[in-house]
Amino acid sequence: MSAPLLPDDFLASLNSWLEPDAVARVVEAMSLEKPVCVRLNHKRWQKHDLLAWSEARQLMPQPLGWYEGAWLFPAEARETLTHSEAFAEGRFYIQNPSSLLPVHLLDPQPGETILDLAAAPGGKTLAIADRMGNSGQISAVEAVKTRFFALRRNLEAHGADSVRTYLMDGREAGRKVPERFDRVLLDAPCSSEARLVPGQPDTWVHWNLRKVRECQRKQVGLLKSALRTLKPGGRLVYSTCSFSAEENEVVLNKVLKRFDETVTIVPVQVPVANVHPGLVNHAGKALNPELSRAVRVLPDAVMDGFFVCVLEKRFP
Repeated sequence: MSAPLLPDDFLASLNSWLEPDAVARVVEAMSLEKPVCVRLNHKRWQKHDLLAWSEARQLMPQPLGWYEGAWLFPAEARETLTHSEAFAEGRFYIQNPSSLLPVHLLDPQPGETILDLAAAPGGKTLAIADRMGNSGQISAVEAVKTRFFALRRNLEAHGADSVRTYLMDGREAGRKVPERFDRVLLDAPCSSEARLVPGQPDTWVHWNLRKVRECQRKQVGLLKSALRTLKPGGRLVYSTCSFSAEENEVVLNKVLKRFDETVTIVPVQVPVANVHPGLVNHAGKALNPELSRAVRVLPDAVMDGFFVCVLEKRFP
């Protein structure tokens, strides 16, 4: 008997908000081996260094285009990249372009105070530090001890001196440091639906609807805390690598009810084409209409699936 393509509950969730032909395209794209996206650590390497290194190895990377310092290599170059001295020395970091989108929309500025509330393993934290020229103050929070030390190792390997790390439950941050930060990134712990691979059951052995519900409870608490840490006029980016409304729009809808008078969802222009607007109805219930301003990135030949929403806190 052949392996199931994907979990039935996952496919049912996709079919609840996507047309059948779109579901088929998503499933097909989830099977594709993506190009390798490299983001330069400008503290240690520049464009000319990368190009000279690549030419010596007969590699021809292409600029990502919408993110400065990000380059795409063919999928078959992954082993060359990951086993290189340049990678070991933190001259570049490997991450899918979708995970750069939250940092792009956060738009951190030099000298600002930034909170990364669920930071491990540190790819987005490093991207924020790089965008800020390693200036300002970045606080990176992680609750799981093993992941916290992985975060610390990555930050040290890349020389991210502007980042302070905290081993703590992010749901406590709002109480401890209210209205402290100019910008907050909450790339929330999720069920990682975008990482499921059709026909490979080992990639979804830990995925089920119970986990989705457990993630939602944690996400709601983290988002409330994140908003409390944000200064009036500040910007917060909420993102996950899951497709489900339960981990995205439903979370935001619950929290917006609590912060309705102080928080708004910001319309954004995303630099990628394969996107779907946020859902304003789910399971027969109307959600906050501002959720149409959120963006769900559908996987394609380059991008992994992702969800991102930008919120701003109003001045009193």
